[in-house]
Amino acid sequence: MVDQAFHNPALVFVSGYPLFVSGLAIVYFHNQWKGGWPVVVTALGWLAVLSGLLRILFPTRLAEIATKAVQTASVMPIAALLILVIGAFLSFKAYRRE
Repeated sequence: MVDQAFHNPALVFVSGYPLFVSGLAIVYFHNQWKGGWPVVVTALGWLAVLSGLLRILFPTRLAEIATKAVQTASVMPIAALLILVIGAFLSFKAYRRE
């Protein structure tokens, strides 16, 4: 299913808008570059803005790159593990007692 989504540049283009808007919201409301873990949230916001812009501006090129990346056997498990670790870290920091 992921492979089929990356073959469609229109879907890559349309998926750029929510990513761009959510990244702008994070950057606008949480632009903190002081030390500590909140910098991770700000960096993820800027990454979402950049990724959304790239998807909007270059959907066919990104569809080609994503198709090649998905065909590599180790990319998806590594990406999933990275997302899991970042999500667990941010959840731990957000819900811990101080």
